[in-house]
Amino acid sequence: MAVDLGSALQDEAEEEERAVDGDAPAHHPAAPPDELFDLPTTVDPSYIISLIRKLLPPNQTYNSCSSGVDGNNSQKSSSDSIEEKRAPLDNMRVQDSANDFAETMDVIDDNKESACEEGKVDGESGCGNGLPKASTLEEVWEGNGCILWDLAASQTHAELMVENLVLDVLLANFTVSQSTRVREICLGILGNVACHEVLMKSIVSTKGLIDTIVDQLFLDDTQCLCEACRFLSLAIQCNESITWAEALLPDHVLRRLVWIAENTLNPLLIEKSVGLLLTILENQQVASILLPPLIDIGLPNVLFNLLAFEMSQLTSEKNLERYPVLDVILRAIEALSVTDDHSDKISSNKELIGLVCDLVKLPDKVEIADSCVTAAVLMANIMSDVTDLAPVMSQDLPFLQGLLDILPFAANDIEARNALWSIIVRLLVHIKESEIGFSSLYQCVSVLASKCDMIEEDLLDHQTDSFIKHGSSEGCEIKPNVIMALERIISILHQWKTLKDNTEANSLSEKHHVDGSLVDKLLHCCERYIKC
Repeated sequence: MAVDLGSALQDEAEEEERAVDGDAPAHHPAAPPDELFDLPTTVDPSYIISLIRKLLPPNQTYNSCSSGVDGNNSQKSSSDSIEEKRAPLDNMRVQDSANDFAETMDVIDDNKESACEEGKVDGESGCGNGLPKASTLEEVWEGNGCILWDLAASQTHAELMVENLVLDVLLANFTVSQSTRVREICLGILGNVACHEVLMKSIVSTKGLIDTIVDQLFLDDTQCLCEACRFLSLAIQCNESITWAEALLPDHVLRRLVWIAENTLNPLLIEKSVGLLLTILENQQVASILLPPLIDIGLPNVLFNLLAFEMSQLTSEKNLERYPVLDVILRAIEALSVTDDHSDKISSNKELIGLVCDLVKLPDKVEIADSCVTAAVLMANIMSDVTDLAPVMSQDLPFLQGLLDILPFAANDIEARNALWSIIVRLLVHIKESEIGFSSLYQCVSVLASKCDMIEEDLLDHQTDSFIKHGSSEGCEIKPNVIMALERIISILHQWKTLKDNTEANSLSEKHHVDGSLVDKLLHCCERYIKC
């Protein structure tokens, strides 16, 4: 005898509620009012299961109401197959008739009317036979789907969903529904489920789901594409990443992904699509599979063009929603700059180097601090590849000033801080204080003295980093970049003070004034740090 799953679970829940309300033992008194929660801390599993059932797409007979397909001649629907799979799991089976499906689409909130009751608008019924309009059904479906989307953020709830065949239900909706909103919600639920590593294997093992998800990249709906890219970014980071890399490998799929990043005007979609490309670049195993064809497609040039556009937007108008876009593009370029076989695509691009330098030299960096730090790391990578770049950049003192401005933003990032000091020391090495003219020396000292507080704060935060021992055949002690840079600063400042004290230079120094107290403070700070 078939038993309706929802009715059985509802009866069971009511019995438990009566037991709690009326038969609680006297030695378990109720909690005092001030300790009661206003909101429930758990979600009833039966509620989640009922939500999953309410996402079941209509069977072919019900669909024929709006699509014109003869249900009597149609094959068994996806929802029928799903319910047959549920039977051994719950020892129950959901009725597959159209009337039963309409019942499963009731709204969870008791204050709302059922979809069937709302089907009549201005005296017109829905599809006929008293069934609700498709638009009303979709609204109800959206409400239930959004609740599951939120609940899937919890691993406990997500595991319960997977155990109760939510993946099969979502796959069935992808197959049946043409609504972009329905597809967006399905992708959103999958994205939250994918946040839990333990459940990714279930997604991979669901027949047909991988190809279906990849196919969503060919939709033209922005929100669907955002959710598809979010899910795939999570998938690339899981233990099943190779499986997903192989699913993305076909040429038309990679070209579509790059095309989306290059052509969309929506900031969020740029962020999500480039974020997916970044995730691919950061996973060595995946990159070994996907990076060569991406390079052939022209990924580096696409990233350069995106950066150029974002820089033009940054200098022309203030738009907070574009700041994350700028950062993810820079991170993708930076990730590409450390790949062994393709770093030359980055280091050889003079236009890119110019854009990065312009970003470093921007006076107001607070709102784009992360992007500036990434730009510094990228420039350090480029300078490692292009040895003749440092002598040229050493002449650009605003660039040196911009690097010093970034120091506070990299205080908690050891890698970024080391990258910053590596650039600074490369620049200072090429400043020959004993050979350059007095005016040039003045400009250099002026920059260093103006950033005295930033340098001092950075050194105070890293007093234990004075020397780093590296194992070698000779057991020698190698000076880190910061020590070498400080030695160069000390030398430059001493040269300035010597010239200032020189009688012949005094007449020149009148129009080249630098606060002597700042010079002495910086000199003392650098010397003290080196002696630590």
